Amino acid sequence: MTSKTSLFCALLLTLPLAHSAWADDAAQTVAKAGPAATAFSATQDQANAAKLVYGLLSDSRYAYRPKPLDDALSADMYKRYLESLDGGKQFFTAADIARFDRWKLRLDDALKSGELDPAYAMFATYRQRVDERVAFARELLKDDGAFDFSGDDRYEYDREDAPWAADSAELDTLWRQSVRNDWLRLRMAGKQPEDIRKTLDRRYENLAKGIAELKGEDVFQTFLNSYANAIDPHTDYLTPRSADNFNLSMSLSLEGIGAVLQKQDDVVAIREIVAGGPAGKSGLLNPGDRIVAVGQGTSGAMEDVVGWRIDDVVAKIRGKKGSKVRLDVIPVEMGLDSPPSRVVLVRDRVRLEDQAAKSKVITIPATDGAPVQRIGVIELPGFYQDFEGRRRNADDYASATRDVARLLTELRGKNVDGVVLDLRNNGGGSLNEAIELTGLFIDRGPVVQVRESGGRVVVNGDEDSGIAWEGPFAVLINRGSASASEIFAGAIQDYGRGLVIGETTFGKGTVQNLIDLDRWPANEAPRFGQVKLTIAQFFRVSGGSTQNKGVVPDIAFPASVDASEFGESTYDNALPWTKISAVPHVRYGNFEPLLPKLQTLHTARIAGDREFQWWSEDVAQYRAESEKTSVSLNEGVRRAERDREQAKRKARQEERKALGLALDPLADVTDDGLAASERDIVKDAEREKLAEDRPDPLLRESAAILADAVRLLDRDKQLSAQVLPTANQPGHWAD
Repeated sequence: MTSKTSLFCALLLTLPLAHSAWADDAAQTVAKAGPAATAFSATQDQANAAKLVYGLLSDSRYAYRPKPLDDALSADMYKRYLESLDGGKQFFTAADIARFDRWKLRLDDALKSGELDPAYAMFATYRQRVDERVAFARELLKDDGAFDFSGDDRYEYDREDAPWAADSAELDTLWRQSVRNDWLRLRMAGKQPEDIRKTLDRRYENLAKGIAELKGEDVFQTFLNSYANAIDPHTDYLTPRSADNFNLSMSLSLEGIGAVLQKQDDVVAIREIVAGGPAGKSGLLNPGDRIVAVGQGTSGAMEDVVGWRIDDVVAKIRGKKGSKVRLDVIPVEMGLDSPPSRVVLVRDRVRLEDQAAKSKVITIPATDGAPVQRIGVIELPGFYQDFEGRRRNADDYASATRDVARLLTELRGKNVDGVVLDLRNNGGGSLNEAIELTGLFIDRGPVVQVRESGGRVVVNGDEDSGIAWEGPFAVLINRGSASASEIFAGAIQDYGRGLVIGETTFGKGTVQNLIDLDRWPANEAPRFGQVKLTIAQFFRVSGGSTQNKGVVPDIAFPASVDASEFGESTYDNALPWTKISAVPHVRYGNFEPLLPKLQTLHTARIAGDREFQWWSEDVAQYRAESEKTSVSLNEGVRRAERDREQAKRKARQEERKALGLALDPLADVTDDGLAASERDIVKDAEREKLAEDRPDPLLRESAAILADAVRLLDRDKQLSAQVLPTANQPGHWAD
């Protein structure tokens, strides 16, 4: 037995479940919550999992920044758990919080012992308060006198810094304004009172149902994450089911029927058919069809799944490749009381192509005697990798690097003059993929430095000779570009291999690994879940960290509307920025002499680019609106605001026509007052697809900046010698 195995077995053996005042306190809290409260309690597996998580996060052999589980951390856990239950302070009263406060400094002891009754008792109160609020809201809908919108009152929707409501009467006031706001939105969308009443009654009922559907494992995961997230922002606990879903998202594949599902009221419906999957090949299913029963194999019992949670329905439909599943389906054009049709499908491995890398070509017009430039664009939404497929050495395992390499070959065949890699909103993924992807653009060398919890620094790099793309290159980033995206963009910048364009990235400079908690007891089936654990911090080859500061672009412009509202610097327990020694690496180019010229051309171009100007205006408007914490409940004021917004959109569309610009397919879309689950599923999916075709001035401008660089360096050999001094080496900007 290894020392690490001994450690975790010892935790299981030396921290027994001890009945104490916990159970009595929790029972009293549940009793006060009311008869509708659900009293979950920890299973033996959950108690053991809690101890294992404690062992991991408090041990420097595993955690990069271990913290003692003491009263200070207990208070932090308590705050985070309350935020996860009622972050908007819409349900709990000050009296509830006063009762919970007895556990503020005792959650550490509860977690160590595996006796988690306080967490479940707090949730029981939460569920009861949700039921009470929903009952109040539904009753209010019957009062026509509540929906007069001629006054000057406002709905205060941002309660992050507000105190807890003193009592139920104060919550009644808050919810009355919330319901009135919901009513006003639907009224302004043209809905009649009876339709509004039915829509909102169903919405509030579904809110209560959604909370009632939560299971003990959901509460357990939420509570353990109040501990994990108190260690650092990127450490998480995953139940066995959540871990499976995480791995599927990384592998871009699953074994099932190839359909995207969505819950609508009590029924699960098909939102989208995945091309090439069993559902698509059969021709028997369509978007909007409702699934009401599921059966396994050719003769297993059909289980009625109406009213089920969507993840439970998904679990029944997924299964091993080659196995059969039977579905009872009510077609989209038929009412829910219609008899269903039976569909039999053979499950298969389905590749989620919509989430894979894609490419296109942007043409930059000729200017000042310079020829037309064709810039290839590769959009990479994540650094995905099928870890299991790679371990098996499968020929077709999903890999961001393999997909980008293939797309580069295709773009080379199209004779593009340069390539932009679009990493906007790419939140990262596999560290290995970030390293290998960098290797497509450099000829061997270090890519990232990784400092482990003990202080040892390991340099990881590209060891394969050869470059997949030697030509002009740029990387487009925004605030949503994080982790692996920052490793890649930072390496490209440090090597002088390409331009980095956009806005400063997220600032996530830590490395996580999935730790399977079942591996120590060697469980045959998943029982304890997994921990996504911060094990190291990465540094650029130049020595600086991206932690907190992110990657700063060479040419900057706003690339997301809400950049100031998220990112590593917004976390209260993020690791600070630091620096270590640089490692020797090739410097292919030095773009400093070129940047002033590129900035001048960029500034002049966007001054005449109406799409870019509109984007800048929208960013400024969003940021001004985000400073507000309330909205008017005066119908005249709200209609005037809406009319101004519609007039602005209409004027822009007319100007697009006059200038010969591509029209915005969503220019006429206005607030319908509906939640996503309340919309027509087929039309909503179509609208989502239309959004992909909206004009993208940021991507076009990035391509134009790269085209400027190519033209400037082609014209000015002296400047080119300054910028690309190693032009005779692999990685130079030429083919």
